[in-house]
Parts: sequence; structure tokens; C-alpha cells
Amino acid sequence: MVSTGDTAPDVSATLGTSDHEPFELSEHLGDGPVVLAFFPAAFAPVCSNEMVAIEERIDRFEAAGATVFGISADAAYSLGAFSDEYDLSFDLVSDTRGDALRAYGVETDVPETGRYGIAKRAVFVIDDDGAVVYDWVGDELADEPDYEAVVAAVENA
Repeated sequence: MVSTGDTAPDVSATLGTSDHEPFELSEHLGDGPVVLAFFPAAFAPVCSNEMVAIEERIDRFEAAGATVFGISADAAYSLGAFSDEYDLSFDLVSDTRGDALRAYGVETDVPETGRYGIAKRAVFVIDDDGAVVYDWVGDELADEPDYEAVVAAVENA
């Protein structure tokens, strides 16, 4: 699992829109901190709460020069609908192959719900040099990060 002090693995995926635009994390490094917020499933109640909580703090992230991305294994069109439903101003990234989930060590299965290859709830803050300066991974899928700690990590990155 990726942790503070590690070099952030690059992410190659798809932006969560109906246009299926490519996403490369490396293209966003060097312009201020990057927040990667992994979440299990679009439209799930806790995931909705999390993305809304991030949106409620987006001005603070942007004031610190940060770019925020939500990442899940959901299809791009599902993430586009999810973003529209909650009026999210930050991009969501579709990692249907699970490459980013595995690279960051946050892939999990929940057999009792029939979900396999989904993201654990996790947040990583990456600085301009591509180093992870903050990491948090929930023990349970219902756990939410300490949003103020994430903001503080961005402000100190």
C-alpha cells in the first residue's frame, strides 16, 4: 500500500464523463498539491456523503492550489451521472481496469454484496514533486476521512 513518503504511482484511466477522455495523473503534478479520493461506488450513501463533503471544502482546496480527483472502479458514464446529480465541480476518474486501485493498494472485494475489484475509501495528497505527503485508508467501507486533516495536509503540501 502507498503511504506517506512514497512516490505516487502514476494513474492512467478515464475521466468520468460520457466523452471517455483519457486521464493521466502525471499531467497534473507540478501545479500544486493533488488530492486523490478513492471511493467504492457512485451513488452509495457514504460515497455520496464523502463527495459532497469534499465539494463543500473545494474552495479551501483550490485556495491552497490543489486539484481534487475522486476515483472509483465505476464506469465513466456512471461517474458522469453521479457528478451531475451532486453538482460536483471536481473531476471523477473511472478506473474500471483497477490499475490505480492496485497501484495504491486500495482494491477490495465485498463478496456479501457481490462487489469485486472496488476501491477502499482512501485519500492521498501528493505534492508538486510527486511524493505522497498524506495518506488515509478506511478500515471499513463506511469510514470517512477526517476532512479537516485532508485540508490541512493540502495547505501544508
